[in-house]
Amino acid sequence: MLYMLAFEKLGLLISDLYFLDPFPDPGQGEGPERGIRLELRLMDVGEVDGTIYASHPITAGRPLWRGDLLETADGPYGSFDRTHHHVAMDGWEPDKRVFDTELSADPIGFLAAGFADLPRLLGQAKLAPGDLGPNDERLLREAVPEIVEILERMLKRIYAGELALAPSGEYEGARESWL
Repeated sequence: MLYMLAFEKLGLLISDLYFLDPFPDPGQGEGPERGIRLELRLMDVGEVDGTIYASHPITAGRPLWRGDLLETADGPYGSFDRTHHHVAMDGWEPDKRVFDTELSADPIGFLAAGFADLPRLLGQAKLAPGDLGPNDERLLREAVPEIVEILERMLKRIYAGELALAPSGEYEGARESWL
């Protein structure tokens, strides 16, 4: 499942995720992970190619930050034992996983606070002047209650065995349900 909240030039993508890293870093843990992926991305609204009634093409572009509310797929629900974030992205590639005890202890609270303080959350992101719209910070902050509701609803569906499911057959890598 994919949710996309688009503001001015900033967007937030939220999806369920089943992930198996075929080459985990030492101490990262082995075996599949399940949970929710969040990405703050730059949004691009393209030019209309048609009549005044034509729809605008909208693209979720370059990622700025990623949060993964993951846990060991074979472990208990709600452990968040592999929850982390990537405080910066290099183009489309994430930097190393950053494990934060506050994020693992209260992922939804950590994210709500982070989305309410965007400059702190994006402190290490590679932003150019004008990348964000003048109202993006306020609009994201105002959307925090809705984002929390989405996360809680998705976690319930993961715990019910409806989302973040292992694919059938041979598998390596990440499976986001909307891919």
